[in-house]
Amino acid sequence: MQPFPYFCLKIVAANHNPHVKNYSVAVCGATGLVGRAMAQILLERQFPVGRIRFFASSRSAGSKFNWNDKEYATEELREDSFDSMDFALFSAGSDASKRFAPAAAAADCIVIDNSSAWRMEPDVPLIVPEVNAAALYSHKNIVANPNCSTIQLVVALKPLHDVFGLRRVIVSTYQSVSGAGQKGIDQLTDEIAGREPAHRISAHRLAYNTVFHNFSRNEDFTEEEIKIKQETRKILNLPDLRITATCVRLPVSGGHGASVNIETEISASPGDVRRILAQARGIKVCDEPFSHHYPTTLGAAGTDYVYAGRIRRDDSAENGLHLWITADNIRKGAATNAVQIAEELIRPA
Repeated sequence: MQPFPYFCLKIVAANHNPHVKNYSVAVCGATGLVGRAMAQILLERQFPVGRIRFFASSRSAGSKFNWNDKEYATEELREDSFDSMDFALFSAGSDASKRFAPAAAAADCIVIDNSSAWRMEPDVPLIVPEVNAAALYSHKNIVANPNCSTIQLVVALKPLHDVFGLRRVIVSTYQSVSGAGQKGIDQLTDEIAGREPAHRISAHRLAYNTVFHNFSRNEDFTEEEIKIKQETRKILNLPDLRITATCVRLPVSGGHGASVNIETEISASPGDVRRILAQARGIKVCDEPFSHHYPTTLGAAGTDYVYAGRIRRDDSAENGLHLWITADNIRKGAATNAVQIAEELIRPA
């Protein structure tokens, strides 16, 4: 199976401009898919790193990590790991974030956390820079990175809401197994190769199958579906938005797609939607289906855009519209969004 090319862009040198302040950055969960991508994207985007440290669990501590042509040993993540650090990019899971993020915040280190641990806390900003960067500045040293599918959804919804208003949103996601990290890729790869997986993200077979995410007890919706509904309302500051979701995992190694059906307050033509999205930050419109030009998950690989296409009317509802969006779930859906948050925080006023 050909792997999804997460890290296909050329590495560039870190920023060493003497007139630019350099920052101390900790990457927590550095050995995981998103942690590795965070390290890569810091280089690609030339984030002004003066000092960098890589942290992992005690099980992975000591493993070697190459960054910007220099070898580092990963360190065990501890409560006292954050002295003199400016930023901590967390992708170590909810339990680690709950344990270590408050210690980092107390050390005056700004945490940008990719887990679900802090997303719905009222005093923790949940940020997608293209959508709600202004909410970032109420932070108390912890900032939450949204769910991967939520990020690509709100990047598309926000410019449409600003112009036409949102009345209702129905989203169905088509998500790769990499959304569950390396274990998801390993289970799929093992099954395709005819091996019994060492670790599973689903009790069901992934290969040649479709499965749902985990269910919370006594909930009709999966945890992923609940995240999308709650996070979208918080990010867009629309607590009463009528939104529902169905989330499905596909047997592919990378990239998320979403079928989005919306009803707007003001009538909008497909041409209006294409025009607004084409002008929006972080979006590329690919909508010439008769010439096979439309968003695909593989086409989003290695990029930081949300791609939108298949924009058409839904005649079954007043002011109804369909669109299809894709994005690289490891990059824009996680690592790039975290680095963009850090960029916003150091941007001159």
